[in-house]
Amino acid sequence: MKLRVYLTFSAENVREPIIWKLGHEFEVVTNIRTAEVRDDMGLVGLELDGEREVVEAAVRWLEAQGVHVEPIEQSVLEG
Repeated sequence: MKLRVYLTFSAENVREPIIWKLGHEFEVVTNIRTAEVRDDMGLVGLELDGEREVVEAAVRWLEAQGVHVEPIEQSVLEG
């Protein structure tokens, strides 16, 4: 399964290596598509690729770390 999400980091967790930890905790491939990081916040467009159960567990883990996770809606007219 491939899932695209926006991750929003707060001032409290923006300096933590959360995406690095994610790749070590779960068997998912992470692909950063876009990012804007400042001292007080961060916004990352991230692709997660892996088994459905693992990707879903990874998203729950991100949320437990205080990261807001929002799916990126994809157009049905891709080609």
